[in-house]
Parts: sequence; C-alpha cells; structure tokens
Amino acid sequence: MATILGPSSAAISASCGSLIYPSSKLVIPSISINAGSCYWKKFYGGIGIQGKKGKPQFHIAVTNVATEINSVQQAQKLGAKESQRPVYPFAAIVGQDEMKLCLLLNVIDPKIGGVMIMGDRGTGKSTTVRSLVDLLPEIKVVFGDPYNSDPEDPESMGIEVREKVTKGEELTITMTKINMVDLPLGATEDRVCGTIDIEKALTEGVKAFEPGLLAKANRGILYVDEVNLLDDHLVDVLLDSAASGWNTVEREGISISHPARFILIGSGNPEEGELRPQLLDRFGMHAQVGTVRDAELRVKIVEERARFDKNPKEFRDSYKAEQEKLQQQIASARSSLSSVQIDRDLEVKISRVCAELNVDGLRGDIVTNRAAKALAALKGRDRVTAEDIATVIPNCLRHRLRKDPLESIDSGLLVIEKFYEVFS
Repeated sequence: MATILGPSSAAISASCGSLIYPSSKLVIPSISINAGSCYWKKFYGGIGIQGKKGKPQFHIAVTNVATEINSVQQAQKLGAKESQRPVYPFAAIVGQDEMKLCLLLNVIDPKIGGVMIMGDRGTGKSTTVRSLVDLLPEIKVVFGDPYNSDPEDPESMGIEVREKVTKGEELTITMTKINMVDLPLGATEDRVCGTIDIEKALTEGVKAFEPGLLAKANRGILYVDEVNLLDDHLVDVLLDSAASGWNTVEREGISISHPARFILIGSGNPEEGELRPQLLDRFGMHAQVGTVRDAELRVKIVEERARFDKNPKEFRDSYKAEQEKLQQQIASARSSLSSVQIDRDLEVKISRVCAELNVDGLRGDIVTNRAAKALAALKGRDRVTAEDIATVIPNCLRHRLRKDPLESIDSGLLVIEKFYEVFS
C-alpha cells in the first residue's frame, strides 16, 4: 500500500478489449404461452417467454422452476463474469497515486461523496475508474428488487420493500457486488430517471414504472466520463438526487420516488470546459492527474499496455495475488471504519483550516473528517493522525475554494500551506 499513498504522476492509457462469450449454457425456467397465430418472443431477466397472440385466452405452462435461489444466482454470476469485457487490473496502474487513493477511500466510506478526476487527455482516468470494478465488495440486497434495497436500512429501501417490512413479510436476502453504472453523455432524461413501461401499458392497460440508471446505481457507483460536457438538464437531475438521496419521477399521472444514494465519480479534461460550481461541490474529493514526464515510466506503461492487449487473461492472472490482497485490505477497512476515532483537537484544526480558507458551507469539514478516518482504517489503525489529514485535506478542499483569476498558485498548494500554518 505504500505505493498508493505516495505522490506520482504516471498513468495508463485508455482501456479496450474484446468480448468473451460463455461456453456453457445455463438451464433456466421456461414459460410457454399457446394461443392464436402471431408468434412472439421476449426475455425478462434471463427467462425466455414464448407465445402466440391472437386469441383472447391463453394457456400457460411453467416448467423447470428452480427452487434454490443461490444455485441459480451462482450460475448467473459465472456466466456474467465470463461474458464481461476484460478490465485492466487496478493493481497494474502505474503511478497516479492521488487518484487511486481517492477512489479507494470512497469505496471504504461511500458517504465521502464521490470523487472528481481532472487531468490531461490520455492519462488513464477512465481506465483507472473502470478497473475499480474488480475491487468492489459485496453487499446485502433484497432479491429481485430493482433498487438494490438494503434489508437492514429503511432509508435505502424501495417503497415496495418497505411495505413488505411494515406488513411483517419475510424478505429474501442475497449478496451481490456493488454496481458501477456508466452515464453516457447522450443519455436522455427518461433513461436516467426512469419512465413509463409502455409494454405493460399497451398489453395490460396499467401504468407501470420502468426504473432508470439512477435506480440501478443506488448503493453503487455512478460514473460520468467527460462530466464537464454533460447537458445541463442531466446535471440538474444529478444535483437533485445527490442532494436528497432520492429520485422522484413525475410522468403521465404517475408519481414515484425511490432511493438513489450513489458514489458519484466524474472525470474530464479542464481544457474542454469548466464544471458548474453547484455540481463540483457535490463531489466529496477532487483529484488532479498529469502526464508522466519520466521516459522510463512511459516505456513501462507502454509495455504493460501491450502485454494486456496481447493476452488480457494472462495479464490479469499475473496481478491476481495483488488484486486479492487489495480486496482484503478494503474489506478489512470497511469493517473497522466505525471504530476509528479522531481527537477533538484535530477536528477543531480542520475546521480552522476551512474557515481561514473561506470555504463555503460545511461539506469541506465533514468530508475531510470522513476521508481521514477512511485512510486510517486503510492503514489498519483505529485513530486518525495529523499525517492522515495532511494526505487527504488538499483533495477535500481544493475544489471548494473561491476562484481568483489573478491567482497563479495551485489551489491544492494553498490548502497545504494553510494546513501547516494551523497544525504547526
């Protein structure tokens, strides 16, 4: 972990790969509907539904219904894993320690509020974020719930799950990996927020809600590449959900709310445009990445990338041990996070730094405290030190300072100078 915590500016180029399709087929329940003359087929959650349309009555036959959820889930997970595009290993990323540290701290404590990554093009921003997928831990969710409801936290439950709990019904609980959802720049507002299920409206004559990307990202990660180019109407949607932790949809006589608590991760190139200050403030941490200037490191990056492109599976296997070690560190840090303490004297000094830098609001104070605790947990300690605060405070406050067009010094250096002035 020493390499994760030190400063660096090396990078890895953007990731690409080919699809790998599973060689074995999964036996799943089948439902056949026999009637009329017009043949049609549709898939729902991996279950094939075949039938003919034309007569008012249908005969339904259900076969091979699985009774054990766990065995079906394991088979589905195996098939999904085999069909995924190969992801560049997080442990193989050369340098960029500031960005990697910010991402790890957010995985350990999602309440930090995400991270904004700004830097030159081709410095591995998207590659690093997407490589985080392999390290994400598993969480408890209610089986079959589209919102990944937490069975133990009412604030993270969908309305249907909450009603079941109120009635005393038993919930089916399963373990699943934290989701990472990509928000494309060209996405429509309906796709992001959710919309009316037209199929149900036409076939059954009922108004039904079809969840969007915000529902899928609940209790997970929402990643926006080139976030500074995102349309204003989508920025407004993200601001609303990030502020309340809930997404409310008003469509065609339907009013529905569902939990939308996610880690917001954005990346972009500052040369392509600035980010709206309202959205920038919603990111808990801010990481800056630069192009590596050392020739030896550049050669190493090129060689590692070539190895990955030549044989992704072999390359990933070579970093398997390091990836598993990092996964164990993250799991250990998440479990011990609640026991980490910070002295009141250090809390007062953090707030003094924020006050003397004229940071608007109190988010800077809250995020710095959370990030320092997460770093202490990552290092395996139960108490925060001034060194932990010095490591994270530039990333927590850099983007919250008021812009001075005549100021030439980097805002991160201003934060460091003020930190040593107060803590000395």
